[in-house]
Amino acid sequence: MGIRSKWKDEAFDVVVVGGGMTGLCAALASAREGVRTALVQDRSVLGGNASSEIRMHICGADANQFKQNAAETGIIHEIMLENKARNDYYNYSIWDSTLLQIVYRQENLTLFLNTSMNSVELEGDSIGRILCYQGTTETNLRIAGKVFIDCTGNGTLGYFAGADYRTGSEGKAEFQEPDAPDQPNNNRMGNTLLFKAVNRGHPVPFRTPDWVRHFSEDDLKLRGHGNHRPMLLFAADAACPASDKGEGTAEEKKAFDCYGLDYGYWWIELPGKGPDIIDEYETIRDELVRCVYGVWDHLKNSGDHGAEDYDLEWVGMLPGIRESRRLMGCYILTENDVLSNRIFPDAVAYGGWPVDNHTAGGLDDKDQMPSTVRHFPGLYTIPYRCYCNSRIPNLMQAGRILSASKLAMASSRVMGTCSVGGQAAGTAAAMCVQYGCQPQEMGGRMEELQQRLLRNDCYLPGFTNQDSADLARRARAEASSQKPGHPAANVLNGISRDTEGAINCWESEGLSPEGEVLALHLEQPANIAQVRVTFDSNLNRSIKITLSAKRMAQQQVGPPAELVRDYELRLLCEGAVAAARRVEGNYQRLNVLEFPEAPLCDSIELRIATTNGYPNARVFEVRAYE
Repeated sequence: MGIRSKWKDEAFDVVVVGGGMTGLCAALASAREGVRTALVQDRSVLGGNASSEIRMHICGADANQFKQNAAETGIIHEIMLENKARNDYYNYSIWDSTLLQIVYRQENLTLFLNTSMNSVELEGDSIGRILCYQGTTETNLRIAGKVFIDCTGNGTLGYFAGADYRTGSEGKAEFQEPDAPDQPNNNRMGNTLLFKAVNRGHPVPFRTPDWVRHFSEDDLKLRGHGNHRPMLLFAADAACPASDKGEGTAEEKKAFDCYGLDYGYWWIELPGKGPDIIDEYETIRDELVRCVYGVWDHLKNSGDHGAEDYDLEWVGMLPGIRESRRLMGCYILTENDVLSNRIFPDAVAYGGWPVDNHTAGGLDDKDQMPSTVRHFPGLYTIPYRCYCNSRIPNLMQAGRILSASKLAMASSRVMGTCSVGGQAAGTAAAMCVQYGCQPQEMGGRMEELQQRLLRNDCYLPGFTNQDSADLARRARAEASSQKPGHPAANVLNGISRDTEGAINCWESEGLSPEGEVLALHLEQPANIAQVRVTFDSNLNRSIKITLSAKRMAQQQVGPPAELVRDYELRLLCEGAVAAARRVEGNYQRLNVLEFPEAPLCDSIELRIATTNGYPNARVFEVRAYE
């Protein structure tokens, strides 16, 4: 035993373990609710599968823009808009710095990078503290907390604490899921390494290393590569008649055809050979490296695949993980919930990605399509109970490890869905600290939690703004102009995006030189301390960081054109200006304007000068608080 060691004790209200997009959103949400929050991340960068180490772009409920007005908002959208304003050319170093900047400027949040959790200390049935090691500083850390959130992706915190968990697939008898196997099994989706290639405009040879795994055209016959482009298998679904032959509609194929020489292939995927995919991580990584270079050798040196001018620029060395443990909560989300668009009374997040279940053997199953995709129309919600651990009283879980069956997880595992769940868990954990209760005891405060999420621009299908503290709900709205079908009153209808063909925003007719004015006349004078304005950021246009040229082509340079850029917000009392805030160069959807002086006013006036390119002003919601 060594004679020297460094120990440091830390204590927080909420401790989030795992710095992927889920943990990042959870930690930011908790800190913004005013409680002392720690974010523990074992890597030197944030973002998890979206980081520069792995480089998977963030997918979500809109299913790569296939479902209209379905993209996630809240913190994840704020982060992506921040990156879009700084990083128009998809530089992953700038993306890393954007994530760090957001954390470092957040009050109440302490970040521990390069810090691996290796043990848990229990106090009765609850977690008292976690034991960590920060290798860069040779420091052992004991981090205490009141509420812990497992965002590790593998359910590591819950596993160390003795939480119940599942792996593999449930049998059909348990939940009667239409796509479940007849018997339970330990099949799981595998890990993947991505790569990036660039067209140099002239032939580029590739000298093959002697350690690669070689592939024939027969080995890859069902996997799109270069000029060879088979389609995924689309599962039959009575709710989607167009898919009843297992082929999918043209729109579905367009949405999910992600093949491209520039981006790498998600189907370079391996799940390992043994019973525990986590135990085999290093072995899987080594074999994936052989496979990536072997696939590239096949593209370059085995016939015409359209790759002659392409050069391999980057290969990941940290595999992205799709599936390992799922921690059990107070409810298990099922495929039936997903396919039926179920709206739960305790909904705190939502999803819309298809049930995208990858083949059990990954790349080794050459005679199987790499994934079976069951599309469904609409969106489903995820109940709060899925984020509360069933065994550990002060533990929550979020991300792909939430309490779900294998098939439900095949939809809810994507990062957009995980991120809004992380924000919900972080908000709830902070409320537990504020009210002195455990996560499972929050049932009586569910409406308050839902309204806090809506106030912070987290969309919940089937729920509207019912915040009794929002004085704007009882106001009267008018505007200097309004496009037919887009009245000023829409900003008070409680829905902050267009839905199912319904228009929920005010839109002006042009932009006058004097500025377009949206005015709210309060029911009675009040001392206004905060106004929250939700602009339109065009949820049907992608703003994601990505390696894919196809996904890049779906984007425009600069912030979304529909976003209001320059405006002034005035608080008026009997026609006189009591306070004003001018904003120039805005690129965010949700704008929160503080008035510490809290002046007495009877009207709120939003005067919009310019947008980021769109010819009219568009506003979804205005809220006002004392």
